Amino acid sequence: MRQVKIYDTTLRDGTQAEYFNLSLADKIRIARKLAELGFHYIEGGWPGSNPKDEEFFEEIRNYNLGQTRVAAFGSTHHKDRPPDSDPVFQELLISRAPVMTIFGKSSIFQVKEILQTTLERNLELITGSLAYLKPKAEELFYDAEHFFDAFKENQDYALKTLEAALDGGADVLVLCDTNGGTLTSELAEIIKAVKKRFRKTPLGIHAHNDSELAVANSLAAVELGCDQVQGTINGFGERCGNANLVSIIPALKLKLGLDCLSDDSLKRMTELSRFVYELANIHPNRYQPYVGQSAFAHKGGVHAAAVKRNPKAYEHITPEAVGNVRAIPVSDLSGRGNILLKAQELGLEAHAHDRAVQAALKKLDELLNLGGKLPPAESSIKVALEKVKELESQGYQFETADASLALLLMAALGGYYKEFFKLLGYRVIDQKVGDDLPPVPEASIRVKVGLHEVHTAALGNGPVDALYNALLKALVRFYPRLTEMRLEDYKVRVLPGMSGTGAKVRVNIESRDAHDWWGTVGVATDIIEASWQALVDGINYKLFKDEQKSGK
Repeated sequence: MRQVKIYDTTLRDGTQAEYFNLSLADKIRIARKLAELGFHYIEGGWPGSNPKDEEFFEEIRNYNLGQTRVAAFGSTHHKDRPPDSDPVFQELLISRAPVMTIFGKSSIFQVKEILQTTLERNLELITGSLAYLKPKAEELFYDAEHFFDAFKENQDYALKTLEAALDGGADVLVLCDTNGGTLTSELAEIIKAVKKRFRKTPLGIHAHNDSELAVANSLAAVELGCDQVQGTINGFGERCGNANLVSIIPALKLKLGLDCLSDDSLKRMTELSRFVYELANIHPNRYQPYVGQSAFAHKGGVHAAAVKRNPKAYEHITPEAVGNVRAIPVSDLSGRGNILLKAQELGLEAHAHDRAVQAALKKLDELLNLGGKLPPAESSIKVALEKVKELESQGYQFETADASLALLLMAALGGYYKEFFKLLGYRVIDQKVGDDLPPVPEASIRVKVGLHEVHTAALGNGPVDALYNALLKALVRFYPRLTEMRLEDYKVRVLPGMSGTGAKVRVNIESRDAHDWWGTVGVATDIIEASWQALVDGINYKLFKDEQKSGK
């Protein structure tokens, strides 16, 4: 079976979208998730363009990504200096990325107006850049920027830039619709011309969505022989976005019958989509194809009646194929969507209770590395799933809060949840004494650990930080390994409902130690209380995890 390689650029091209921001911790988590699902390439960023991208390439080397390869992105070297003295190229080498992707100009207009050099010099830049990097990269890709516009402008010169890239040693020529304005019919004719000229050269496609055609153009390019598809999760990207891999991957597998990711990974497309939305603190698009909450929703009438008889009546694929669920909002099945979705994410089968219990326990065992110590308890699993449904209706989301979900399951299973400490009370004061001085936050807390009652206070960089410092101060004498724990990220989202300052908020906290990362969540109308819930879950998860590893 023909294989198509998936090249994700969410961490670089995706972050150029307005209001889409990722911390270093977010980028690491997304990279690990993509690797877990078997993506072939992850473009981590442009080394040297900003400190975060430099830190990413240094940090990602600490993780085993399996067969997934990390790519570093950059431009051809500066027109007025050789590649060996170009700081952009030196940063590329420092990144130690096994894959390097270099973009260059294909268009006469771009060369003269933007690069401000001669057509001949541009060809030299392309060949020289790739030739310099070729011995230092395990794989070398060339992104032909503005290629389709360039081809329409001057076919001969556009093809010469591809020849220059091949002369420099490019392993794949990636054709870019950078302005996103190429119609699918135009794109098809241009790719045919390129294939005729470069019969044995691997080609890729990089499409933008300014004409709402990025997915269609990417699929057309694959049908015409392109074997690498570049895009982003949920189509995030500059202006109107990039080609949406969450739509492209199901189409490749289910519509075209091509190999790209495994069937198991395909079933996690909904999970992946919501994972990235949550980390970016952006509300998911419920109308998004394949993975949106409304993608398989049938609002009564003829459609709902037909789907009850046979889902094929109004569904182009089964929702389970991409990890989504069917919803019939006006029927007797109303309200079951959340619980069925969560059951599916946990590996449960809705009508096979014994297998459902075993699958849920297996999932919990994977989360906590318990070594199969948990016995089955079907009624407890039902309680846990009902609790998840209740909490999600209140605004909780567990896509990025695996630790909170694990603790909830343990509590429902009974006998496997230990109370490491009990809150007796906390107080947070944020005192401001003058317009020119910042507030001074102070938290005091009383907790009980076993028979011991502890009362501590601490300052912090904000009220939540003060509360966390006070809690650690109280607990560290009993649990010294809490000093290993670090809070890597903190996000607050205002939830729909009540407006203004009376709205509920959801707080997501990302924590880590030397071995693991984990996410927790809290929801309340009080931001400090929501933060407290997420902080406590993070600490409890750390303590439970350490206790299991020590064999207690």
